[in-house]
Amino acid sequence: MHFYYLLVIPVVLGVVATTQGYLPAKLGVPGVCSLILIAFFGRRLRVRRDVWYVIAAFGFSMVGDTFLSNKGEDEMMFVYGIAGFFFAHLGYLAYALANGKVHRPALLVLAAGYVPFFIWSLNPAIDDPVLSGAVLVYLLVSVLVLATALGLQLTGVPKWTYTAGIMSIVVSDTFIAFNEFLDVTTFNDWILPTYYFAHIFITFGILNRGREEAEVVAGRPAATA
Repeated sequence: MHFYYLLVIPVVLGVVATTQGYLPAKLGVPGVCSLILIAFFGRRLRVRRDVWYVIAAFGFSMVGDTFLSNKGEDEMMFVYGIAGFFFAHLGYLAYALANGKVHRPALLVLAAGYVPFFIWSLNPAIDDPVLSGAVLVYLLVSVLVLATALGLQLTGVPKWTYTAGIMSIVVSDTFIAFNEFLDVTTFNDWILPTYYFAHIFITFGILNRGREEAEVVAGRPAATA
């Protein structure tokens, strides 16, 4: 079965979620991506802990999205949402560390941009110290995850689609920060598309890596992708 074609499903769900704001469609994007990975790897998941890290990350993304979609004016719901996405980032980080290491120059460059952004722009705009602390911790782990994605010791499509996915999440989160804390709505239309395509990029990269590995083992093109 051509598992790549199944990625059309989260694409459609992402379009529905973006245009209609339908929560089941929002949760369906990472949910379906998880199911695609489970179906593709099958028994190989018993020895592919790194793939489980990503599946867990997708699950925590669903938790985070549930809280943020229902937060209203409740700041603690926003904090809980951040917590969900924080644990999702830990899953992405675990996958990257299992297949590479932190790209230190990238970490320094990203930190040099995002830490001052927090200190001079975000922190003064956030009244609640709990929320401010949560945003800072989330920002730091986001920077670390992206730097580690850039340090993946993979090549070609598996590396760069995974990295593009993590970058899309960071970009989406940056747009959310502009909207939520700085009242800048210029990028609002891109918040959800970048977030949903992140899951699709990551899933595509892992599928591609799995296909390449199957080809090496079988000595011929894999029939499962």
